[in-house]
Amino acid sequence: MTAAKRTSDTESTSAKLLYRPIGMLNGLISGAVAGVVFKQIWKRVSPEHSEDAPQALNSDFKLSEVLLAAALQGALFALVKAAVDRSGARVFQKLTGDWPGE
Repeated sequence: MTAAKRTSDTESTSAKLLYRPIGMLNGLISGAVAGVVFKQIWKRVSPEHSEDAPQALNSDFKLSEVLLAAALQGALFALVKAAVDRSGARVFQKLTGDWPGE
């Protein structure tokens, strides 16, 4: 292994370790943001049940409503998480010069 490869590996490992707390914080933020966005969308999609989205074990909702809510919530969470993670990684790279994900 060349010295340049070892230095690159060390920088990559350091960047990953430094980014870990930032990534965890980003996960909390993305979950909170996705939850707020989902609640707002659910209020518009289902005005008769605007207070709470259907839960799997709640018998007040039809199966189709439960599945729609779960799919929407999962897709929103994944979208928001990817956007927040990517943004956090770009800011980290600008500040440190290292990309945290490789």
